[in-house]
Amino acid sequence: MTVTKNVLAVVSPHVGGRTAGAALATLFPGQARVTVVEATDEDPAALREAHVVVTGLGPVTAEHIAAAPDLELIQCASHGFDYVDLDAARDRGVPVCNIGSSGAEKQNVAEQTFALMLALAKQLVPAHTALTEADWALPRLQQSITELSGKTLGIVGLGHIGEEVARRAVAFDMGIVYAGPTRASAETEDRLGARHVELEELLRVSDYVSLHAPLTDATRHLLNAERLALLKPTAFVVNTSRGALIDQDALADALHAGALAGAGLDVFDPEPPTPALRLLKAPNVVLSPHVAGVTRETLVRIALAAVQNAADHIAGKPPLDVVS
Repeated sequence: MTVTKNVLAVVSPHVGGRTAGAALATLFPGQARVTVVEATDEDPAALREAHVVVTGLGPVTAEHIAAAPDLELIQCASHGFDYVDLDAARDRGVPVCNIGSSGAEKQNVAEQTFALMLALAKQLVPAHTALTEADWALPRLQQSITELSGKTLGIVGLGHIGEEVARRAVAFDMGIVYAGPTRASAETEDRLGARHVELEELLRVSDYVSLHAPLTDATRHLLNAERLALLKPTAFVVNTSRGALIDQDALADALHAGALAGAGLDVFDPEPPTPALRLLKAPNVVLSPHVAGVTRETLVRIALAAVQNAADHIAGKPPLDVVS
């Protein structure tokens, strides 16, 4: 006999809200009864009855988990999972999954990483701004315009996305070093020409540092003032992962002091950032509003991967990408 499972689909307004959630709901099999909300506690009855929570960046707290006595699975519609209380889920024996192995986001995050790197290297933002103000800025900018070719890219986290970034770096004739607790296979290192090093060495030798690590207690403010001081004054920092991987005040201090050449940021802590965020006014920054995972193509792949994993659980199959 087919058992109907209650699914609570949490889709935050800044990633499409109820409209995107309604489209997501149509992807579930018939044995799923889907309720769409924009916040996890918006419908207490639906939360109380939920067997599966699928969340698109909507926080799932310990209180939410405690309020769902029949909860069996929390499925994150993203690579990140920092908005779920993993300890509370672990205490309840509820697995938390992301969509890591699907590769749904890796292409666009890698493209956005290189868009930021190229914008920094070619000084596109100040060049554009100067021209709109009738300022032929070539004499002023030519001293700071540089190339990617021949530079060293340091990748913090050579997972699905980090490897996609590395593949593009090979095409730009960049050298690659990477750091992280998990080492790639010898075949992957050979194919990419990538060398595994400790984080501190990566920071010392890299011309560009690109962050692709999950946000955990261990990685929060991974780039703090002390580690930022290890970077060359000609180095650039790029973050398309999670804003809290960087101590934002420390990065602003380094940029204002000229201790770094620039930064490209797609993510912030919190999001959206407040007007008081000093990085908004820091010199030589290129900023984008967390767009690295939200192309039309990416959103479709994310939705399909999240729904498939939840549907597999409903059908009695073991889910993929269990992070806790």
